[in-house]
Parts: sequence; structure tokens; C-alpha cells
Amino acid sequence: MRDAGVYQGLGAWIDVFDYAPAYQDPGEVPSVTPDDVAGLVDHGVETLYLQATRLDPRSPDGIVDDELVGRILARARDAGIRVVGWYLPKFADLEVDLLRVEQIRSFEYQGHRFDGVALDIEWRRDVPDHAERNTRLVELSQRLRERVGGEALGAIVPPPVLLEVVNTDNWPAFPWPELSGLYDVWLPMSYWTLRASSSGYRDGYVYTEENVRRLRANLGDPNAAVHPIGGIADLAGEDGYRGFVRAAEEAGSVGLSVYDYDTTGSEGWEILAGVGLR
Repeated sequence: MRDAGVYQGLGAWIDVFDYAPAYQDPGEVPSVTPDDVAGLVDHGVETLYLQATRLDPRSPDGIVDDELVGRILARARDAGIRVVGWYLPKFADLEVDLLRVEQIRSFEYQGHRFDGVALDIEWRRDVPDHAERNTRLVELSQRLRERVGGEALGAIVPPPVLLEVVNTDNWPAFPWPELSGLYDVWLPMSYWTLRASSSGYRDGYVYTEENVRRLRANLGDPNAAVHPIGGIADLAGEDGYRGFVRAAEEAGSVGLSVYDYDTTGSEGWEILAGVGLR
């Protein structure tokens, strides 16, 4: 069994719009710098999830910013925080998608390397036909599994409630059975703050509990390792945070986090710091 320990405990998310100058609006500066990373320890964060590669003109070489990525990685590792690099595949060119993941796996800065890699599976625009997109997703996942061997892989996935209840046209026939076994930890984007109050799902507990339950049923694995991602952080509210944490604990989640680090306030961190996971 592959060791998925890197995904355990409380996590924090940093994306390119937080730290990379190329992704800021004119006249704006990044809200997150490498100096901020050591402070994650004070919040009880065990794993940092860092968007390290992108597929767009602002990151022509793949790695978003070699020096910044390296400094954030080094600061986190020096503080005893694990770091998972994540990438958003677009499925138009699987060779390029694989290259971006390989760039995370091979990246090194002053002797520091990423502890793991995860795919952010949500992009639909470049391959609008869902059947073809499913085929490419499965192929990409299979090829990635072959390359990494015994390394643990994370799958950042759409929440099943979104796909099966809220908007069945979002990603029809998502290939859960074909992906089961290719990934080691499942990180559903359980952002209850994006749901309408009238749906009954704008609730941290309800949305998280049902997403995890449906996810495991879709995978055919009642013991699948799950790390739910809640949020959006600055819209979550105290009740939302507490419900989210309770659902994650009751589900026996290996870890949890909210999206994202930059928008999590002191109230949120206080609640998250007291989480008890398996």
C-alpha cells in the first residue's frame, strides 16, 4: 500500500494568484510572499499545497517562477511543513500535461524537493466533449500512475453533489470507477459557500458529509482516503467552519483544508487548529 502520509492533517492552499507577480492585476503586488510561509506553523498547518506549474503564457516554462517556488518550498520545509505541488491539467495535449507534472516531481531548490504531487481535475474548456475528456483524463491518470510507481498521488476532484445534483451538465459520467486505484488520496472541492441557500447545500456539514459519502460510493471503496477541501474561506463563517470540521472528523478523513490560505481569517484558523483526524 502506498504511503499517503503527506496528505494527513491540516493543510493550506496557495495558488499563483496569491504569490506570483505575473498573475497580478496592473499595479498590484502578490498578497503572499515566502516570508509568510513560516507562519503556517502557528496555525497548525502540516502540509502546504502549492500551485507550482501552470499551462498558460504567463508561465511559459511550466514552473510558475523558479525562484519564488523554490523559496516558498524551502521556507516551508525548513519549518517542518510538507509541500505538495499541484497542477491544473487542460487535457488538450497530454504530453504537455505530463511534462508539467514531471517538472514538479523533478524540481529542486537548495536541496529541497516536493513531498508529493496532485492533479487539480476540473478544467473543461479545452476539451468540451465530456466523453473525450473522460477518455483523456483516464489516460493521463494511467500514464502518470505508471511514471510515479509507488509514490502517492492526490486527486483534487469536483464535488459529487455538484456533478450529480446541482448541475448534472457540469461533467457528465465522471469516470470515478476508472480512476479508482490510480490515486491514493481524494481531495473533493467541497466549497459549500458556492451553493445557493435554497439548495440546502450552503452548509459546511451537509455539503461535506454528502460529498464524501457519494465520493466513496462512486469509487466503490468505503475506506477511500479523503481530504475534503472547504471554503471559500472568507465566506465560510463560524458555523460553516464548525460543520465542515465535524463532517470531516465523522467521515474519518485523513486530512482537511479550506481554500485558501490568503483568505482564511483568525476565526477560521482557530477552529481548524482544533480538528481531530484519524
